[in-house]
Amino acid sequence: MPDGFFTVHTPDTAPAPARPTIEQVRRKFGHLPAPAALMAESPHLLKGFLTVNGIFEQSSLDPLEREVVVLTIATRNECHVCVAMHTGTLTGQGAEPVLIGALRSGTPLPEARLEALRLFTLAVLDHRGAVPDDAMRAFLSAGYRPDNALDVVLGVGTYTISTFANRLTRAPLDPQFADHAWPADPAQATTPAAG
Repeated sequence: MPDGFFTVHTPDTAPAPARPTIEQVRRKFGHLPAPAALMAESPHLLKGFLTVNGIFEQSSLDPLEREVVVLTIATRNECHVCVAMHTGTLTGQGAEPVLIGALRSGTPLPEARLEALRLFTLAVLDHRGAVPDDAMRAFLSAGYRPDNALDVVLGVGTYTISTFANRLTRAPLDPQFADHAWPADPAQATTPAAG
């Protein structure tokens, strides 16, 4: 129990309304990730995050674009668990190590279109949705559409839930993601090996 405030639940100890959800997560991953085990303390939070994440996965952004949004949010919010897990996702998708390293360090991405997405995501976060016109024009000029902009907002909402919950509960990094551990100081982040 990190700092004594939250319980790392199991399928047996979780509140009854959370049990079907954590069993579903356990089946998907082959184990129950610590962040989900901690979120299970609030069945509504866990179900809400997983539901909105499922919706985000069906959005107008492709899988690589979604990961750019997620890792931009995770590094900005300093969620080491999210950075490690989504580094693993990108590695599994065959993303270039230089792209992954740039996302982890918060530096410009090697592909202009993805960099426009990263910058737009930061603008949404920095301006709390009131993105300046020049930032919106730059995003659209990179080939994105207004629906993509709104789906970035969906991603921000989704991963604000996750990053804030993981930080609040001080979710530990599962051993499965140890190879992708990330420090809170981006200057210390390392480029992961190609998967």
